[in-house]
Amino acid sequence: MAASMGENPKLSALVVVHNEEERLPACLDRLGFADEIVVVLDKCTDGSRDIALRYGARIVEGRWDIEGDRRNTGIRACSGDWVLEVDADERVPAALAEEIRRVIATTRYDWHEILVDNYIGERRVRHGWGASYGKAAYPGLFRREAKTWGRDRVHPSLTWRGRKGPMLVNRLDHYVDRDISDMIRRLDAYSTAKARDLRDRGETWGSFASNLRRVVSRFFKCYVRRKGYREGGYGFVIAVCAALYPMLSHLKAKYEKD
Repeated sequence: MAASMGENPKLSALVVVHNEEERLPACLDRLGFADEIVVVLDKCTDGSRDIALRYGARIVEGRWDIEGDRRNTGIRACSGDWVLEVDADERVPAALAEEIRRVIATTRYDWHEILVDNYIGERRVRHGWGASYGKAAYPGLFRREAKTWGRDRVHPSLTWRGRKGPMLVNRLDHYVDRDISDMIRRLDAYSTAKARDLRDRGETWGSFASNLRRVVSRFFKCYVRRKGYREGGYGFVIAVCAALYPMLSHLKAKYEKD
């Protein structure tokens, strides 16, 4: 894939939502630096559509069971040379917006990762994220043809065309959870969706013994190697959730039915 520079490349900001009327305005408020905003409305029954229209967004409405399908639909709806993919619970600070415009006008690469500051409520929690539970960075800025999502309900795989560039310096703000109860509900939702993906493929994600080993290794990875201990109790809960995610997915795939 060619990676030529352009003086004034067009930027599309893509937001995929399901009933996000409470958080969507704050997200869209920070996307005015983009040349267009595309909002994908997935089975929305609240006021998300009216909010998106109020911000002049291009609307794509539908019903998708597969996360990768709805995100690919959104990318295809974008008309920009570049796409910035954000979620309704994420905010683009001014410094990051300026960096994005500068990067797409000068880069010879096809996609870049963006660092993330995660918040639980109003508390910034920077350490411990990962292992399929929370993101410390993500490949959110890319040429439109460079990125394709896989057909999974949760944590879809990615197919890339072109070259990866340097990570951006400034950070995205991600209001990932309201509190610890929200963190636990998200673990339950993630593991349920993953179990459905596994059953569709006739898999259970290994054995009980292998997933028991994962509990230990993932906890150590998040709490020690990724310094979750520096976040006090929040870091401990993050590490526990990351550790339990594959085990719960395995058990749900094995014992539960859709």
